[in-house]
Amino acid sequence: MTTLILRTREELVRRNYSAGTIRTYLRVLDEFRRYTGKRLDHLRPDDIRHYQVHLLEDRKLTPQTVVNCIAALRFFYLKVLKRHDMKEDLPYPKHRRRLPNVLSPDEVAQLINAAQGLYHRALLETLYATGLRRSELVHLKVAHINSQRMVVRVEHGKGDIDREVPLSPKLLLTLRAYWRTINNQFMQSPVLTNREPTSGLSVTHSLCHAWAYRSKGGIVPP
Repeated sequence: MTTLILRTREELVRRNYSAGTIRTYLRVLDEFRRYTGKRLDHLRPDDIRHYQVHLLEDRKLTPQTVVNCIAALRFFYLKVLKRHDMKEDLPYPKHRRRLPNVLSPDEVAQLINAAQGLYHRALLETLYATGLRRSELVHLKVAHINSQRMVVRVEHGKGDIDREVPLSPKLLLTLRAYWRTINNQFMQSPVLTNREPTSGLSVTHSLCHAWAYRSKGGIVPP
């Protein structure tokens, strides 16, 4: 890690950026440095323009992914090097906003019913009933389920912000049924797991399998 990238890390830490954002920004800077083969503080607007075109045309990254890369470069030049004159040379690419494909309540029920066993059903039902992000779901613990107030506590969500979401009676029954299948010694482990923390891959696998199964019955993945 170069001296400038270390300085960038310190500036991110002192501003209390999340660990995920810090990793992303440092990775982007290192990839930019390797692409140009130059010191980061010696790069000029032409280098930035060529790199942005490389991301969009050669690597074919989505505009949103390139936006994240430009955000990292903007932070470096504006906050670390104090090069405010570089802002105009770091434009965000335009991207179209698309309407999401929304399933009907019946289609959601079919998707959940297609899950392989209680474990995968609990994963899918929690996702749809609470609206949690995948990264939030994999860190959900028993202590976060409040059946007295009927809420689910989400800790360190997007932006490292805690929040509470409603807990439906039906989801509570599913979670209790699943909990009865695992040993009480894992009370402080993630709730949707046995001995290993639930991974994002497990959640994705559950969704893909349910989609594949139900697509035979008329639900086509978006």
